[in-house]
Amino acid sequence: MTAAPTGYQTGFAIRPDLVVEAAGAEDVRTAVARAARDRLRVGVHATGHGLPGPVEGGVLIDTRRMDSVLVDPVRRTARIGAGVTWGQVIEAAAPHGLAPLNGSAPGVGAVSYTLGGGLGVLAREFGYAADAVRSFDVVTGDGVLRQVTAEDEPELFWGLRGGGHRLGVVTGMETGLVPVARLYGGSIAFDGDGEAGAEVLRRYLEWTRSVPTALTSSAGALVYPDIPQVPQELRGRYVISVRVAYTGSAAEGERLVAPLRAIGPALADSLREMPYPDSHTIHSDPPFPHAYYGDGLMLSGIDPGRAARVLELTGRTAPMMTVVQLNHLGGALAAAPDPDSAVPYRDAGFLLRLLSPLAGTDVPSVRALYEQVAAVLGPLVVGRSLNFSFGGGDRTEGLHGPETQKRLAGLVSRYDPASLFGGAYGSGGVSRDGR
Repeated sequence: MTAAPTGYQTGFAIRPDLVVEAAGAEDVRTAVARAARDRLRVGVHATGHGLPGPVEGGVLIDTRRMDSVLVDPVRRTARIGAGVTWGQVIEAAAPHGLAPLNGSAPGVGAVSYTLGGGLGVLAREFGYAADAVRSFDVVTGDGVLRQVTAEDEPELFWGLRGGGHRLGVVTGMETGLVPVARLYGGSIAFDGDGEAGAEVLRRYLEWTRSVPTALTSSAGALVYPDIPQVPQELRGRYVISVRVAYTGSAAEGERLVAPLRAIGPALADSLREMPYPDSHTIHSDPPFPHAYYGDGLMLSGIDPGRAARVLELTGRTAPMMTVVQLNHLGGALAAAPDPDSAVPYRDAGFLLRLLSPLAGTDVPSVRALYEQVAAVLGPLVVGRSLNFSFGGGDRTEGLHGPETQKRLAGLVSRYDPASLFGGAYGSGGVSRDGR
């Protein structure tokens, strides 16, 4: 038996009975056929950003060797293997003045991120990553390798775009690219303690009401540890950062962010024009593996009072370190794609992301804090985000609305009747990667 692969998420154990290091689609097809014969569950692992929880037994298909990227600059598409990260796609597309609909971290697996919907740096202008997919190559529970498109298998194509991992093992996909070679973006950081933090969020929420769809932004809050790896000006401070990605001109970008700079003295300001391959510096997600738990709450909206209360619960007095991020949605995210997809909650106005390192704490304690946050938000919570349910395999409710869940369950019955990939929607399951 090959040892289980390690990944970015180190907080949950992977103990399969068998590990298959797949070099191509035929290896995947053979592994799925064997699992079906022996009645074993199947999981997939690429970079391991989205591991949901401890998984025992079954077959684990490691796709990291399936890392080919082929860009067609004329058609503005990229063919992506199952083990490819977004950083690889960005690097391949950039010489042609093109960009994928990637997330904030270049080390995230492109395929798994897309299966969960994919909320990226350019989201308000171009929509979810799932909206850009042209085709999937997928091995379904019957061991058949299928090429799935809107024309050939429209219902399965609908479900794979936003439905997650329970419909088969995707061995590759073709996705559209957008003509973006540079951005105006970066972050601006403010003191987040007390009334100052509440005022920053109030001003940010007011600002989002007037920005164009070509501007995608978020506000993040955390108490930085007092360690040498953190910039001196941020050590030990509670900081609220507003992150910006704008595809218009730098001059117009400067005009648009002027209300943010008017909030008050900044602890740091990296807003600037940049080549698209530098877009990962907007959020500067940590590149090193670690243990964490997280959740994402889709909100119809949020008011300054509730936002301030969330800061109180998750800030300096919180029982554990908690990273909070409020993503501004709307724009192309709210538009119905053609063809339709399983991405839920398109009418949500914001996404509240919560993430807690598990060093020095445990999952029940983190969940108790998150339940307090959800209680503050109350009726504003319309559902949960599949991409951001980190370590959340113990919680599957709310990831899709009832009608979408029912439709996805019908697809599972058709394409995975033996429940190799996790069973019916709403009953738990295996998800190995993606943000």
